[in-house]
Amino acid sequence: MISRILVSGVSGPIGTALLPPLKTRGYQVTRLVRGVAKGEDQISWDPGKPITPEAVSGFDAVVHLAGESIVGRWTDEKKRKIRDSRVIGTSALAEALAHAKDKPQVFVCSSAIGYYGDRGSEVLTEQSAPGIGFLPEVCREWEAATRFAINAGIRTVQMRTGVVLSPSGGALGKMLTPFKMGVGGKIGDGQQWMSWIDVQDMVGAIHHILKSDLLQGPVNMVAPKPVTNTEFTMTLASVLARPAIFPVPAFVVKLAFGEMGETVLLGSQRVEPTQLVMSGYPFRFSTLRASLENILGS
Repeated sequence: MISRILVSGVSGPIGTALLPPLKTRGYQVTRLVRGVAKGEDQISWDPGKPITPEAVSGFDAVVHLAGESIVGRWTDEKKRKIRDSRVIGTSALAEALAHAKDKPQVFVCSSAIGYYGDRGSEVLTEQSAPGIGFLPEVCREWEAATRFAINAGIRTVQMRTGVVLSPSGGALGKMLTPFKMGVGGKIGDGQQWMSWIDVQDMVGAIHHILKSDLLQGPVNMVAPKPVTNTEFTMTLASVLARPAIFPVPAFVVKLAFGEMGETVLLGSQRVEPTQLVMSGYPFRFSTLRASLENILGS
């Protein structure tokens, strides 16, 4: 039975949404925080340094969400931060858990559908091969960094997360201003697939993973119905009762955002949540419109 949970990355949109329902369900939640710990419910850590096994001993479950934002121009320094915050931090945490006196039953670690790379309209499941490029390389190394926990017999899940739709920032937050002003539109040719998940289902699926002893390895954290960028922008505009007639050409995206724009905004991943569906997770928001109407209050 799980009662004590350690969570990293609590200040991000997923961590912010995850903590209240965990506490409501009666779990004792401790936060892994950068900087000085404030209170008994916090443990201080530096993702770039080793962690003492004693510091993370005695937890029933560990949910690791921390990582440098991928938003911004991918300079060499930005890429180093993206990679190191995920690979070195995960490796340090997994190794500490592996050597802890009281090991957790389950280690749930973030990854991303960036693992698959730009795959056009190919339908992708957890069994699909990794893609080529910076993000797929980072995701492969990120997932491999959990091996210490796996080798120690800890049930380990790598969450390959899609675009998380949340009322508190994230990708949707950045889209809202131009769309509310009536100057939103598709990106590039709009044919790239977007695999999304409502933040409430993200939280629900994490809780489902904690309880589902048979779930391990990669799990695609996406809704059952991915959409093209054109469909996404048209649905968002419809929910906001605004037009979507100002497309952003691909060359503008590349000029403005460089490699990040080409990979994240123009890349295509049509991902299915095979493991979540097979394990019986009941999605609350299976369609994009239902999610957006709930988030935007329509």
